Amino acid sequence: MRIRTRVVLLLGLLACVGCSKEKSTPELIADLKSPHEKDRIIAVRQLPHRKGDAAQTVPALVDALKDKESDVRWSAAIGLGTFGEDAKEAIPALQAAQNDRDARVREAARVAIGRIDPDLAAKANPDTSKRP
Repeated sequence: MRIRTRVVLLLGLLACVGCSKEKSTPELIADLKSPHEKDRIIAVRQLPHRKGDAAQTVPALVDALKDKESDVRWSAAIGLGTFGEDAKEAIPALQAAQNDRDARVREAARVAIGRIDPDLAAKANPDTSKRP
């Protein structure tokens, strides 16, 4: 029985080698094109943690703003806001996302613009510029 248990545990360990391997930025960007919504959501939520790869990540998140699933678009807008000034190129796409059919996406786009370019956000929404 002990040998059998050890063999099962060893097989489980071997099967799980690489289970916790973190995907690279290019792999996550490729996942944004997956036909599976779950893969796209996971990728769009992990990419904002790749601040060092902003040159690759920001354009990928801009493309994700056009996804058919609102959860992906919403997460992309939130993610773009985390890059601050490094995502200035995303402002036109975020402005377009302010007309999205999903209210969460519209709000996330508005907040992201405020984090990327506070002056632009203040001009667009003068009544909210005095909020902390």
